Amino acid sequence: MRGTRSAGRLRQALRWSRRIIAGVVSICALVGVVRLVVPATAGTDGEPAGVQRQLSFLRAALDDGAGDEAQQLFPEGYFFLHALYGLTWVELGMREPAGERSEALREARWALERLDSPSGRAPFSADLVPSYGVFYRGWSNWLRGGVLSLQPAAHRDPAELRRFADDSAALGAAFDASRTPYLAAYPGQAWPVDSTVAMASLRLHDTLLPPRFAGTADRWLRGVRERLDPRTGLLPHRVDLDTGAPAEVARATSQSMIQRFLVDIDPDFAAEQYLRFRDRYVVTTLGLGPTVREYPEGTDGPADVDSGPLPLGVSLSASVVTAGAAQVHGDAALAEGLTNYSELLGLPVDTPWTKRYAFGLIPIGDAFLAWSKTARPWVADAPSPPPASLSWWWRLPLISVLVVLGVAPWVPALVRRRWWRA
Repeated sequence: MRGTRSAGRLRQALRWSRRIIAGVVSICALVGVVRLVVPATAGTDGEPAGVQRQLSFLRAALDDGAGDEAQQLFPEGYFFLHALYGLTWVELGMREPAGERSEALREARWALERLDSPSGRAPFSADLVPSYGVFYRGWSNWLRGGVLSLQPAAHRDPAELRRFADDSAALGAAFDASRTPYLAAYPGQAWPVDSTVAMASLRLHDTLLPPRFAGTADRWLRGVRERLDPRTGLLPHRVDLDTGAPAEVARATSQSMIQRFLVDIDPDFAAEQYLRFRDRYVVTTLGLGPTVREYPEGTDGPADVDSGPLPLGVSLSASVVTAGAAQVHGDAALAEGLTNYSELLGLPVDTPWTKRYAFGLIPIGDAFLAWSKTARPWVADAPSPPPASLSWWWRLPLISVLVVLGVAPWVPALVRRRWWRA
């Protein structure tokens, strides 16, 4: 008798366990569908849902040493994590009325102070021209200009203005003296993306202070057009420092950033370059969703610390950053598609106070995604949207898969019930 009761309790426990597991699977599938269809961006004017909570997570992570941990992953980890945190706050602040930007201004200044510190400068050489190289000086100058952009013109901090003017002058002088459009980021090494960021910061200077770098920018653009990657017609990934000649085919990890900044330097040239990039690098992998190849279609190459692993040739980091480039260019369908795909695959964990992706294990990924969601031109007017390359219906195959996964755990029970009734 006791054995019969024990067997009955065991069967009942197994039934409830199966129901609980089935319920969890169905809820996860439903959440996946929601993440695919609910808008995850807000264009260049609205505030994307969740970004404030992402920044709360990132600030706590930075206070706990996430910058030093990121430095162990790649050479600019500490710098990039703080820079992206500060830039995202600038982006949010630009969406607020002038009198409501105090938090954004405080946090952006905090990040800038970390860049302007021994830890922020540690990977870079003071012997370069300009000192510490174009990567360090370009990104720092862009963030410094962003901090000034958050302040009313009549009340900008005089010391910050002087520093921005001086650093811009140093960059401008280095570009004017260079035989090529690309300055060194490290001794003997140059990447066009770094000079693109620096040149955008000079354009920003000319909107905040009396203009002085139009000639520098025009010469830079002429030099860039003369040295495009012959295989793609895009800015190359890496160049010969002495001549500026392409040394490596255009790659998505740098192109995704170039396309974000180039619009603030020359909108017409940027529009041409963006369409070339989109046509050659944005793909729908396995027919499931938009992603970005590290190398142009038909070409493969090695992964590195910037690209991360390249499953089927796709760079996850470039896919995230391209969402921001698409938004800057008014390509709302692609920006939304890439961000929705990230919401599904990134496994975000939401609380009322924070939001983190991949369980918060790689904060630099959270920083890039927050920065991409808030992308907008800082200097140029919003460009005319390019022809759409992605329809809403790309989601259907994934939604179908999720529906099947959500229903499948209940099928055995439904079959058994129908069998017993028969």
